[in-house]
Amino acid sequence: MSVERTFSIIKPDAVAAGHAGEILAMIEAAGFKILAVRMTRLSEPQARGFYAVHAAKPFYAGLVKFMTEGPIIVMALERENAIAGLREVMGATNPEIAAEGTIRKRFATSIERNCIHGSDAAETAAVELGFFFGAAELL
Repeated sequence: MSVERTFSIIKPDAVAAGHAGEILAMIEAAGFKILAVRMTRLSEPQARGFYAVHAAKPFYAGLVKFMTEGPIIVMALERENAIAGLREVMGATNPEIAAEGTIRKRFATSIERNCIHGSDAAETAAVELGFFFGAAELL
C-alpha cells in the first residue's frame, strides 16, 4: 500500500449539530494525518460547481440547497490507502445500513443528511482537493 491523499467535508448538518470535533477525532483515530482544514461556507455557484457531476440527477437541487445552508469543514487528509480507508470510517451513505461505529451510523440522520463527504477515487480526490486548497496549503 502507498500513502495517498483524500478530501473530506463535514457537512452543514454535522457542523450545526456540534459533531465536528467528534468526527475529526474519529478521523484522526483512524490514522489520518490532517494536512489542511478550514471552515467555510459554500455559495450556490460554488456548490453547483463542486457537485456538477450530479447535475442531471433528481437530488441535485436539494443537495445544492443543503450544502449552502450553513458552514462546512473541508479537509485534506493523508495516510496509507486513504480513499478506501476514509470511506470505511464514514460508513454507508444510508445511515440505516452503515456499520456500527462509523461516522454516518453515529451522526447522520438520513441518506440526504449524511454528515460527511469523502472522495471516491484518486482522480476525484485530486479534483476535490484542488477545488478547496492551493498547492502551497498541501505541502
